[in-house]
Amino acid sequence: MTQQNLDELYELVKQRKENPLDGSYTDYLFKKGLDKILKKVGEETTEVIVAAKNGDPAELQYETADLLYHLMVLLVECDLPFEKIKEELGSRVGQMSQFKDRAPIKKL
Repeated sequence: MTQQNLDELYELVKQRKENPLDGSYTDYLFKKGLDKILKKVGEETTEVIVAAKNGDPAELQYETADLLYHLMVLLVECDLPFEKIKEELGSRVGQMSQFKDRAPIKKL
């Protein structure tokens, strides 16, 4: 994920927080608060790990993108300054790209 992607993702999440799409899952998360968002981030993290174990690059890419989106939702909800959000997500992206490039975990 590039810096431009992070900028676009930030704008998307801020827009969805300020002008929610009625009935959207993001709207639901913002209305329910940090507990629900943290739970969602935890679920997404598990899905990324499962996708990595399955060794399916397309599934891993999708689940990683989903996790990054919900991490951005979490950081925006915490009202972190944009520079801090980019720093936080930038380090996560680096960690995930290293994780993604590893050989799949073999099932026993």
